[in-house]
Amino acid sequence: MDTQILSADAAGIKTACDWLAQGMPVAVPTETVYGLAADARNSKAVARIYEAKGRPSFNPLIVHLPDLAEVAKIATLGPQARALAEAFWPGPLTMVLPLRAQSGIASITTAGLDTVGIRVPSHAGMQRLMRAFGGPLAAPSANPSGRVSATSAQHVADIESGLGGRIPAVLDDGASPVGVESTIIGWSDDGQPALLRPGGLPAEAIEALLGVRLLHPESNHDAPTSPGQLLSHYAPSVGLRMEVRDPAPHETYLAFGPSDHSHALNLSESGDLTEAAAQLFDLLRRADLLGRAIAVAPIPETGLGAAINDRLRRAAAPR
Repeated sequence: MDTQILSADAAGIKTACDWLAQGMPVAVPTETVYGLAADARNSKAVARIYEAKGRPSFNPLIVHLPDLAEVAKIATLGPQARALAEAFWPGPLTMVLPLRAQSGIASITTAGLDTVGIRVPSHAGMQRLMRAFGGPLAAPSANPSGRVSATSAQHVADIESGLGGRIPAVLDDGASPVGVESTIIGWSDDGQPALLRPGGLPAEAIEALLGVRLLHPESNHDAPTSPGQLLSHYAPSVGLRMEVRDPAPHETYLAFGPSDHSHALNLSESGDLTEAAAQLFDLLRRADLLGRAIAVAPIPETGLGAAINDRLRRAAAPR
């Protein structure tokens, strides 16, 4: 596809909102770096973020909202989180917070976790877009996975080093003034604040406000529980095996493509990998609730299939 560069005026924002409403990802300006945004409530739209970036696994994504009132609708803020929000939002701070049960956020956005990374960006163009769209936007950095983050629309639209040809549009509002990703803060099981990723807000400023030193947990790039690093992915409580064409009678079957198993849960009857990625976490949870071992049909190891299989291998690993 051709990637259109849109001006961050009323017409450009309307076009960007139209693409977002159609479930397509659009690159957007923020004060940190350019992000690749999609409706955080739309599983298939979020799957297209991974597809466009070539992201190797389903890492949790940061959800962007315009203000604290909107944040409180989808997440719970403790006293320290609220103090940080009041001091540093809008700005280059992401906080990993407990997700509300009726948040509406798609499970692929949080990688099946019960927490969500949230940021309130200060960038004027991004603020106008969020208010015009009227919903939460999941937005990792707008670059191919493993490549340098983009700080201009031209970086994003570059065909060789960016996302040119992979996404429909980039909203251009100049260079990102901060130029590095947001600082990510989370909390340990016993309520201690932790630095999960250094970024555009100095950790010293956070420590000064809270009056405590931040924990520095070891990064776990193989099983992140927040954007930027973390601890362990959601895994079903029952056993799971992959590459199964003929499930046992006692197993719940996750099919892919046409299936004659009448009680199967189907990731995608048409064999569409984007649809399968969008449904993966929801169907894993549904299968887990049935209390039976899970068998999963073969998934092609191409495109988003690599990410799906990566996640399934983690779910199948001995625990």
